[in-house]
Amino acid sequence: MPPMPSADITQAEAANELMRLAKAIAHHDRLYHAEDAPEISDPEYDALVRRNRELEEAFPHLVREDSPSRKVGHEVAASPLSKVTHEVRMMSLDNAFNREEVEEWVQRIRRYLNLSDSDPVAITAEDKIDGLSCSLRYENGELVRAATRGDGQVGEDVTANARHIADIPQSLPAGVPEVFEVRGEVYMSKADFAALNAAQEEAGGKLFANPRNAAAGSFRQKDASVTAKRPLKFWAYGWGAASNVPCATQHEMMRMIEEWGFPLSPFLTVTGSVDEMIAHYQEIGRQRPDLPYEIDGVVYKVDRLDYQQRLGFVSKAPRWALAHKFPAEQAQTTLEAIDIQVGRTGKLTPVGRLAPVLVGGVTVTNVTLHNRDEIERLGVRPGDRVVIQRAGDVIPQVVENLTREEDRPAFTFPDHCPECNSEAVAEEGEVDVRCTGGLICPAQRTQRLEHFVSRKALDIDGIGSKTIAQFFALGWLESPADIFRLKQRRGDILALDGWQEKSVDNLLASVEARREPDAARLLFGLGIRHVGETTSRDLMKHIHELPALQQLAERARAGDAEAVAELTSIDGIGPSVVEALGDFFHEPHNVAVWEDMLSEVTPPPYVVQTLDSPVAGKTVVFTGKLETMSRDEAKAQAERLGAKAAGSVSAKTDLLVAGPGAGSKLKKAQELGIEVIDEAGWAEIVAAAG
Repeated sequence: MPPMPSADITQAEAANELMRLAKAIAHHDRLYHAEDAPEISDPEYDALVRRNRELEEAFPHLVREDSPSRKVGHEVAASPLSKVTHEVRMMSLDNAFNREEVEEWVQRIRRYLNLSDSDPVAITAEDKIDGLSCSLRYENGELVRAATRGDGQVGEDVTANARHIADIPQSLPAGVPEVFEVRGEVYMSKADFAALNAAQEEAGGKLFANPRNAAAGSFRQKDASVTAKRPLKFWAYGWGAASNVPCATQHEMMRMIEEWGFPLSPFLTVTGSVDEMIAHYQEIGRQRPDLPYEIDGVVYKVDRLDYQQRLGFVSKAPRWALAHKFPAEQAQTTLEAIDIQVGRTGKLTPVGRLAPVLVGGVTVTNVTLHNRDEIERLGVRPGDRVVIQRAGDVIPQVVENLTREEDRPAFTFPDHCPECNSEAVAEEGEVDVRCTGGLICPAQRTQRLEHFVSRKALDIDGIGSKTIAQFFALGWLESPADIFRLKQRRGDILALDGWQEKSVDNLLASVEARREPDAARLLFGLGIRHVGETTSRDLMKHIHELPALQQLAERARAGDAEAVAELTSIDGIGPSVVEALGDFFHEPHNVAVWEDMLSEVTPPPYVVQTLDSPVAGKTVVFTGKLETMSRDEAKAQAERLGAKAAGSVSAKTDLLVAGPGAGSKLKKAQELGIEVIDEAGWAEIVAAAG
């Protein structure tokens, strides 16, 4: 069965599912972008992202800091290739999976641009090749640098490798812009992929999972001579930094890039309606099996470049582009066992062990069964025959139990933690069963310590999961504060196998460098439920100091209405966060850990950095009819200038932008003495800020 519609699940269920999705997608991002070793196909991955998007739209207050919707690609991992910072970020694309979603995207464009249904909106359409994104920078017509996408901001320098791909010109014709970055995909044809794997097998080398994996592995080589021996191809789909863009539309610019010597998609065309877009999608899908290369969908882009500029970007994708994806696959196998894993927050997660089965070209052996309720819903037991789909809310996913009617005992979900034997219960309103052992549970303690030192928390180098497990087993690490007492064990650490003077000193120096940590990072590192990276920053922007946060949370839990109101007045902070903070500080052992930690570190007051613009740090409200832009576009402008775009007028409002027809908000602003300007005045502020 498919996952429950977002409207039919509780907030707690949504929060838990979003957590699972974030972890699963991050795992597959790392395999795909950083290791060139994907476990799943693109359609299956896209279904994960789609489910995440559905839940975030239904529960916007539950959007996590580590949400896939906030990320592009994957951070560049340790690599012999040097890193390159993109002058213009390489974005990802939002996805659609049916006609309705494509229609809604076109309507969103019309609303954002304030266009009527009769105003034409031309859309380019081309097939989306399954390759490795690459940006080629030309200066004065000469290729000076090639870089992979990486995380969108930082990629890898593959200039030497790109020079061995015949489709990539080393120089451009006279008259091209002084600086121009051509962006496209490095790929391998189906025939070349089959020949490469055959040669690899004969030589006893590594076999590649698919053409995209083969292209990425061949292109991201320290030794460019290896790349030179691989049959790689390239085609262009767009551009990045440019000193001049000599065309007015996407299609015209792409045809000019083609004239410069770059291959383009043979399916690139301009459409004038959703009907034409879908017809082109269906025609490409019909030809897909016979194409010489792998594709996973069709990309649509708003053709007019001035419209693209107005539409801008969301956190990881342009508003003016969309990928219309092809669907995924299913397979049958046997569920051989159900194991229980304990996570950082004590959640007991059932994991199904499968008889290996090939789904979408990838061998699947494990499946997450989510929680106790999901097992009951599916009625699964070891020995059942199940249908697996590598799509949906978690990859892979059990969509149907084919033998649930067989007369066998139901699976008994444990009521005690398999790690520490503490009682395992589900709190009222929760679907997840959690170990009550807290910090006495070794699974939770070690994972919480790993989270505390992780990159987005305190970012302490030299103390990874293996070191934490080793020091925990020796009794040296039991709480975050113990990390800052490791300097007292320098001699003991040196006595351990594998540790040298330099590695110990580097570790201790990294720890000491965090004696005055960023308060938001420290708060995030504690792993309080519902308090992610963004929520931690939102709290500290308002409260500034950690002791003040503790006092406010304790007052809120005691029923102080003013404290509750102060917390919930912060954007992004809802009742679930207030409750989680109150519960955390109500637990004596949590307070002991908190106070012990603050005895070792001294985080300075949290200071908010704002952009240098006339409205930076101010609260702006838009009301009335805006004639030159949509409300969403205006709010996006405010946020880019460092302002907060609010929806209602209050004493905290600094500026009201009032268009024709402004009513109660304008009246209230005038009563409160708030500055009021018209749309033209706002345009002057935007122009002055550049």
